[in-house]
Amino acid sequence: MSSTATTAYRAARDQLLSLQGDPDRAREEFSYPDVGPVWNWAVDWFDAFARGNDRPGLIVVEEDGSEQTLTFDQIAQRSDQVAAFLTAQGVTRGDSVIVMLGNQVELWDTMLGIMKVGAVIMPTTTAVGPADLRDRIERGQAAAVVANAADTAKFADVPGDYLRVSVREADGWTDLHSAYGLEVGVLEHPGTGPDDRLLLYFTSGTTSRPKLVEHTQASYPIGHLSTMAWLGVRPGDVHLNISSPGWAKHAWSCFFAPWIAEATILVYNYARFDAGALLKVLRSYRVTTFCAPPTVWRMLINADLSGGPGAVREVIGAGEPLNPEVISQVQRQWGLTLRDGYGQTETTAQVGNMPGEAVKLGSMGKPLPGMPCVLLDVETGTLVEGAGEGELCLDLSASPVALMTGYQGDDARNAEAMADGFYHTGDVASRDAHGTITYVGRTDDVFKASDYKISPFELESVLIEHEAVAEAAVVPAPDEVRLAVPKAYIALSPGHEPTRETAFSIFKHCRAQLAPWQRVRRIEFYELPKTISGKIRRVELRTREQELATEASTPGTTGHVGQEFRDSDFPELRQG
Repeated sequence: MSSTATTAYRAARDQLLSLQGDPDRAREEFSYPDVGPVWNWAVDWFDAFARGNDRPGLIVVEEDGSEQTLTFDQIAQRSDQVAAFLTAQGVTRGDSVIVMLGNQVELWDTMLGIMKVGAVIMPTTTAVGPADLRDRIERGQAAAVVANAADTAKFADVPGDYLRVSVREADGWTDLHSAYGLEVGVLEHPGTGPDDRLLLYFTSGTTSRPKLVEHTQASYPIGHLSTMAWLGVRPGDVHLNISSPGWAKHAWSCFFAPWIAEATILVYNYARFDAGALLKVLRSYRVTTFCAPPTVWRMLINADLSGGPGAVREVIGAGEPLNPEVISQVQRQWGLTLRDGYGQTETTAQVGNMPGEAVKLGSMGKPLPGMPCVLLDVETGTLVEGAGEGELCLDLSASPVALMTGYQGDDARNAEAMADGFYHTGDVASRDAHGTITYVGRTDDVFKASDYKISPFELESVLIEHEAVAEAAVVPAPDEVRLAVPKAYIALSPGHEPTRETAFSIFKHCRAQLAPWQRVRRIEFYELPKTISGKIRRVELRTREQELATEASTPGTTGHVGQEFRDSDFPELRQG
């Protein structure tokens, strides 16, 4: 164990903790630690505080109320056993291991165990099928797979000479549980350094085939100090994050950030979301910091929040931008400020409203400590100084710690992402005179209508304020007169029907809230297409609009499709 590395890491962590509530100082004074040439987060950080520590490190609560609790010391020992087991099975430093598990204790044991071997974790959602698995094993060069026995059948037709490890017995697979009977002494440090690779993530593919993102022993384990600062999690806290394993946000908020803070990770498993049941868990386990995606927050504000937040101190939204109405509702009912933030699989948290900071409704906040965020003009590529709008980027001259090494096996994408000395996020944002950053949309989502620039997010924020709208996605619909007009694809809230009356009510609501050039001109009630991770695939909706426009040009067609309504269908609306 490198005591020097541990000391440097702890000093940086403690600096951020001491500056909670003073975000401006944290941004100004913090810098990522130099941990030296030998560094392994599982050994040099987790084991350093976990051994002999009898506080709960992980609590997994099931839908039926049963639970499994492990102390930090137990997790350290169990991950030692998994590391020894994997080594005995032939897994060595640098090998890639697919981890396809749910929210179960074996997931945390396995991730730490792989790290202790010096091998590489390839987190994979249990929702993927054989085609995706073939792609991951081939591109990720997987040497081993760890999966639940119930999922092993998915690999029957997935070729490859890879080690097969199952949780519980499965034909032809080695049971991981045999690891827990091993007598294991103190493991030798794997000798990894900050630049050695640690994680391989396949992105969710909202626009194309998933990209393969590589992270190192530094970029996530050290970089997530920014995420800890944003979440506001502290030693002794109980942190609950709603996220599925296999995606980067799970590692952010169910692994690295809470354990960097020496907090307890609480996981709640459910087959079908139940707001009341989640709130009961939140209160009975005295959760102090709670993070959830906007979809969950929208469901919660439609539930009964009158019982209060219990012991919750910090509430955070992540995954997609938070609409102002959601933030306002939580403030009214719980008296807590729901804080938004921003990051990507390729990075840790980049921008955020930090604890103790005045929140501008709808804003993502300001650059987090250690994150060299800049805006580049979308058309010219020049730096935007002061207030303005542009693509959110990271300045590579500042050598950002919390950034991937690149997209594996894709030189063209790497060249595009790292062009001209900046990492390009592909997201457009605006910055006000105070430095507060607000999300506008993807560079390929923003569009022009009647020569005005339209931000889908702004329109969607207005749409979901209507009681009938559960979710909305705005895309450009081709139009002969305006080139394009904003069209809203809408998923309805329970109890509302896709009728003419509902459409009229939504149109009327939008007209009262939006400028004439922003007006939603078309509405279609539609099941929104999503990625496996739950993000709306606007690219699919844009493509559909192009196809519909081609069909509408056929003589004898009306142009209307499915459950679509247009503002021109309602003479009672004043035309703009």
